[in-house]
Amino acid sequence: MKNQGAQIILALDVDTIEEAKGFVDTLYPKIKIFKVGSHLFTTYGPKIVEMLHKSGADIFLDLKYYDIPNTIAQSTAAATRLRVKMLTLHISGGHEMIKAAVEAAARQAEVSGLARPLLIGVTVLTSQKAGQREVLKLAQLGLACGLDGVVCSVHEAAVLRNKIKENFLIVTPGIRVDNSIKDDQRRTATASQAVKAGSNFLVIGRPILKADNPITKTEELLGDLYGAGN
Repeated sequence: MKNQGAQIILALDVDTIEEAKGFVDTLYPKIKIFKVGSHLFTTYGPKIVEMLHKSGADIFLDLKYYDIPNTIAQSTAAATRLRVKMLTLHISGGHEMIKAAVEAAARQAEVSGLARPLLIGVTVLTSQKAGQREVLKLAQLGLACGLDGVVCSVHEAAVLRNKIKENFLIVTPGIRVDNSIKDDQRRTATASQAVKAGSNFLVIGRPILKADNPITKTEELLGDLYGAGN
């Protein structure tokens, strides 16, 4: 799969909706997709999604669903009604759970006349140690059940591209400007490394959120990204 269309997703890992809106107002449309995780969504619920829609941005709802199939089906249908572009669920939830999510998203999209969100399976969290065989097995399971792609670190992305021949998306968190800065994530990489490994979406948080000038840092990362893709 070509990676020249790879995109940055800004992780809105902030405490308030006002902070989130500030980053969106500053960086959209340089960045078009923003990640809403469990912290922000637990605090503000659909209100944070509505704010992003009003700005024109797309939403990556990163709640990592993991529950019994019926509950996951209801949650996925609800996310579809929220018109999010992408959402995550744990592949380790198993075949029945994943199938329930895939079917619920398709059914809700058809009933509501909405686009179906991209369903992205979490393999192993980047804060954890993982073997490539484990990540490959989970990725193969998720894709066989109808997921659109997977979340994995850059260290597994190249392996998945080599081993899995079908067309699928790779979302890579843990992107850093300097690979020596890891914070709480073990498996990090630069934007250019992720693109070369085969990632389609690069999730970036702290390097932009903590930058003295978020616009300048975003432009630097975009330069690294598109320079690597050419």
